[in-house]
Amino acid sequence: EFTATAGVTGIVLTKLDGTAKGGIVVAIVRELGLPVRFVGTGESADDLVPFDAETFVNSLFD
Repeated sequence: EFTATAGVTGIVLTKLDGTAKGGIVVAIVRELGLPVRFVGTGESADDLVPFDAETFVNSLFD
């Protein structure tokens, strides 16, 4: 399996400023079995931030 061979310990998700931001995160985490480490919510490197589950869930209800 690629993730084991490559030593992957987490994932970075980008383009979460779109409308379908919630479901895809859950689906990817379930499929890969890896934690989300960072999320990107914009176009620049400054928009890449550490993932915070509580903040993410709260944003789903905004």
